[in-house]
Amino acid sequence: MIRWAAVGVGNIARRFAQGLKFVDDAVLTHVWSRRSEPTAAFAAQHGAVACEHFEALLDADVDAVYIATAHPSHAAFSIAAMRRGKAVLCEKPAAIELAELDTMLAVAQAERVLFMEAMKPPFYPLYRALRAHLEIDPIGEPNFVRAGCGVSNYGPGMTDVDLERVGGSLLDIGIYESFLAIDWLGAPRDVQAFGRLGCGVDVFASVNSVHERGIAQWYCGLDLHGRGDALIGAPGGHVTIDGPWWNPRTATVTYKDGRTVELDVPFEGGGLNYEVAHFCELLRQGRTQSPVISHAVSRQMIDVIDRSRAALGLRRAE
Repeated sequence: MIRWAAVGVGNIARRFAQGLKFVDDAVLTHVWSRRSEPTAAFAAQHGAVACEHFEALLDADVDAVYIATAHPSHAAFSIAAMRRGKAVLCEKPAAIELAELDTMLAVAQAERVLFMEAMKPPFYPLYRALRAHLEIDPIGEPNFVRAGCGVSNYGPGMTDVDLERVGGSLLDIGIYESFLAIDWLGAPRDVQAFGRLGCGVDVFASVNSVHERGIAQWYCGLDLHGRGDALIGAPGGHVTIDGPWWNPRTATVTYKDGRTVELDVPFEGGGLNYEVAHFCELLRQGRTQSPVISHAVSRQMIDVIDRSRAALGLRRAE
């Protein structure tokens, strides 16, 4: 039985707790956030202990800690947990810049504990089924990825556009597109970005990135409504993953000879349960990183975001 603690009680933490019920031999036992009343309500709903302070959570008899707080706090909470010997699953983006992530990874390596960024798409049944299908009926090596999403959340007071909380479309949404490009095309080589700024953050970004095996074009926005689908192109055909591609259920493989293959693979538990199940298995095996969302992949993802933010002239809040 893997005993979990959660840091944070917002929407993503609720999805984590709900999904955990679909993971065998795993249970949420402790929770903490800076807000005592929501923490107590969250704990009561999910049968966990509400910790009065963060140190109490670290003192608890738990195997793994899920970090579900605002971006700028990820590093401090993750490092503290790892230094206490806890495995850490940290919400995306794991860090707000590459230098910060490298500090986190250095602690993980020094403490020899499991650390993984919670990038959920590759663990969904549809995504795995697509990979398996292309192994037996290939379209050739992918050399192009196109994706994007806009959620139209732009407005005063929104966390997504809060400079002090390092908001913006690239960190909130673009990290997903960065993953998709890297997963199919390899490590990034060059990045160009254009966008719109508002309230000191990026409210829209359009990114072209060159990778080891191809080129990606993607966008992310907080001031428009975008479709959220994805396209993967190759010499022998292309794949369309229907939106939202990061919570994938359906995809179409279109071959250059005119054939099409429709994939429809439902998921359960809200979807976060698949990455959690993967993490639990790694922990049981004594692994310190995932072969799917490795430390190298996390570094590449935030590197693309760093370069995109720099191209837009964004600065960190001091």
